[in-house]
Amino acid sequence: MAQTAIAVLGYDPACQPQPERRHPAHTMSEPPAADAAPPGGFFASLPGLGDPQQAFDDAAYRPAPDDWSLAVTDIVGSTGHVAAGRHKTVNFVAAMAIAAARNMCAPRPIPFLFGGDGAVLMVPPQQAAAMRQALARLRGAARRDHGMELRVGLAPVSALRAAGSDARVARYEPSPGNHFGLFAGGGVGVLEDAIRGRGLPELAAQAAVPEALDDARPVDLSGLSCRWAPLRSQHGKMLTLIIHGAGDAGAVFAEVMRLAGQDGDPRPARPETLRAAWPPKDFMLEARARCRGGWLPWWTLRVLAETLLAKLVIARGKPVGGFDPQRYRLEIRSNTDFCRHDRTLCFVIDCALPRIDAIRAHVEACAAKQVFDWGMNVSDTALMTCLVTSETEGLHVHFVDGGGGGYTSAARQLKAARAARG
Repeated sequence: MAQTAIAVLGYDPACQPQPERRHPAHTMSEPPAADAAPPGGFFASLPGLGDPQQAFDDAAYRPAPDDWSLAVTDIVGSTGHVAAGRHKTVNFVAAMAIAAARNMCAPRPIPFLFGGDGAVLMVPPQQAAAMRQALARLRGAARRDHGMELRVGLAPVSALRAAGSDARVARYEPSPGNHFGLFAGGGVGVLEDAIRGRGLPELAAQAAVPEALDDARPVDLSGLSCRWAPLRSQHGKMLTLIIHGAGDAGAVFAEVMRLAGQDGDPRPARPETLRAAWPPKDFMLEARARCRGGWLPWWTLRVLAETLLAKLVIARGKPVGGFDPQRYRLEIRSNTDFCRHDRTLCFVIDCALPRIDAIRAHVEACAAKQVFDWGMNVSDTALMTCLVTSETEGLHVHFVDGGGGGYTSAARQLKAARAARG
């Protein structure tokens, strides 16, 4: 029974990487001593930021080593897929590169962030070649299994600097052992432009991932799942915001959070918004990801059985085999992503209806003064994709996107406003 309980939320000890050693988050005033740096390399040695507001301190970011590689992915035509009712699939495909890289590099931690219809991540030099092939395989899997075209690219940090940009990284660690990457310096945007055919041809050539690298072999996506029902707003509406180019993004964010927080915790994933439905609407996404060349009907039945057990254990609310469902739900509240790269800030909040107009007015006023672009989406729900290393050890992170288009819709508004401004 204990072994079965450990698997209720998708953790399979037989195929999961070993959990990384957990280190307490450091404050910016207390950076880790050089001789106490963990053995996990560059990212592990960065001070952990426990508060999103610390992400706006430029001193929190450190130059990435020249020999590390930055990877970006982007789903082509995500707006159409979302309009066709495939929003959850878009989120799942976007998160696949993160799961692949984390499993490949474990137990060494790596920086990554989720963007709704794409991802950003970095890998150390010894994994660069394997990551390039993994990106080719993921692109093929997105096409074969999900009918989606996935842009991918990977380039060493030295190439980004040669192109006139930089890659500086911070480590957001909302709870011990659970972290996300934050990026500055312009490297993410330059690489994204390159894979879209809008950047430097030389960088595009270096970042290219040849189709020939896709041998159709499965990629290890252990831990990736989407078992929770849509997170329904308890305050009024889920608000998705993208802000790009703000001169003082920290002040804009702080005021938005103050306004949204007047009616309670604005974080979208909280015990009161979490609901384990059965069967999960998109359980086949997980079944295909875990199949890895095996017999799909068997994995479908296994996922259905595990999700049913998970629903029963969560409904009962009592610890089983080392898994405490009440503690897990509280941990999810902390372990959701926060996205900041270059001059772009993306986040989802749960806020009361009267606050939406106040937030819109505030962002509009700041945009007029600071001259930045922004987009907003309002919906009843948010969607959550999970990456679980060990729920019994509290090692799990969660990617949230607003419902009704979320980041895709907000980005479309941002681009329209930019075009109208000329």
